[in-house]
Amino acid sequence: MVKQLQTNKIGLFFGSFNPIHNGHLIIADYIVDNTPLEQIWFVVSPQNPFKSPQDLLNDKIRLHLVEIAIKGNKNFLASDVEFGLEKPSFTINTLNYLKSKHQEKEFSLIIGKDNLETFHKWKNYEEIINNHKIYVYPRPFVKIEKNIKHNNIINVEAPQIEISSTKIRENIRTKHSIRYLLPEKVIKEIQKNKYYCNS
Repeated sequence: MVKQLQTNKIGLFFGSFNPIHNGHLIIADYIVDNTPLEQIWFVVSPQNPFKSPQDLLNDKIRLHLVEIAIKGNKNFLASDVEFGLEKPSFTINTLNYLKSKHQEKEFSLIIGKDNLETFHKWKNYEEIINNHKIYVYPRPFVKIEKNIKHNNIINVEAPQIEISSTKIRENIRTKHSIRYLLPEKVIKEIQKNKYYCNS
């Protein structure tokens, strides 16, 4: 897809990225190549309101792993914007902060279909959906019971990737292979520092 330069359409891919893996990268690459979005920002969340923080690797380490994973790809950016915001991290707060700092940019969300089903539980979800496009990628075996219909919801037929950060952490802990699940440079960094070995 040929795109004009200097547009300001940014897709925000929120996540714990604990750790980032090839599934995240494949989905982001597909979306930036098949939608009007010019760049994907991987927003590393210090604390997800729906997840326990106890299994999270240190915020800055997870950010560093994202930076290693996307190095050299001008379409991707690692963002620590939520590190300085109030915790727990709520998407609406992050969006409002980014809009105040980058008024020239148009921010959209990138979420999995499983998150769409619980979207009505997000803080100020109506404000989000009325003011931002939401690109929804498929998830394996996910059937939506509560389907939200809105002009700003855009379904993207990205590849369905069955790679789980939870499974990766388990494999590391139990000394099973993580080859081909993460970028080689990320694997080397994890192994060098013995991340997730005792989680």
